[in-house]
This record gives sequence, structure tokens and C-alpha cells, in this order.
Amino acid sequence: MSTSPSRGRILIVDDEVVVADSLKLIFSSQHYDVRAAYSAEAAIEVLSEWRPDLAMLDVMLPKMNGIELAGIIQSNYPSCRVLLISGHPGTAELLNEAKSHGLAYDILAKPLHPTFILDTVSGLMPAKKNPFDA
Repeated sequence: MSTSPSRGRILIVDDEVVVADSLKLIFSSQHYDVRAAYSAEAAIEVLSEWRPDLAMLDVMLPKMNGIELAGIIQSNYPSCRVLLISGHPGTAELLNEAKSHGLAYDILAKPLHPTFILDTVSGLMPAKKNPFDA
């Protein structure tokens, strides 16, 4: 067990278990506190008891899509940043629909290179206050 402090909390939501678990492993190896959910409904359950700094959501999820989930997260957990990921060509239409309702999201295209995704997420995480600062 690592004694390094957490760099922040990340919730990964992707119905492709291999993708979600791979992202969880990548972020965990960099000292993030990470949870994975494989559906929007499971993510809502996680959010009821655990507050991430960032939610990384696949756009194309069964039942409720990632953009709908992003709206719920923004409404109920405004301090949580949202980052969408997608490998589906129909994503642009869904994003345009969200924009027409006043919602705008950052989105990354799959496949995700580990270095790129780590750099991107690092820039989105809230600054952690140094306990040694006056």
C-alpha cells in the first residue's frame, strides 16, 4: 500500500469494462483515488456515497448516455469536473444538442494515450492546498 497522498479523486464511467479498468489502473499508478462504474446508473450509486474531483464519462452508455449523466453530475455535484470520452462518430450530434441546452463539455477521442490522458486530467484537477503553506 502506497503512503503517497492522493492526487485527487476520479470516477471513470465506461460500459467497456476493459477500458474502465485500464484507465483505473493508469490513474491509480499515479496516486489518484479512482473508482470505476460500468453504467450511468452504477455511477449515480457511487456518487451517493463518494465525491470525486473529476468524472470521466464515456458518451455512449446503455440506457442513460454520458451527456445526460454529465448534466446530473453538474446539477447535483457542481464541484466535480466532467470530462467526456468517446470513440463513436455520433457523439458530435449529442454534444450539439447539449450545447443547445446551455451545456458545454470537454471531450477526448478514444483511444486514449496514457501520457496524454494523465496530462489532461492533471490540468483539470483542483489545486490541492499544501499543508505547509502559511
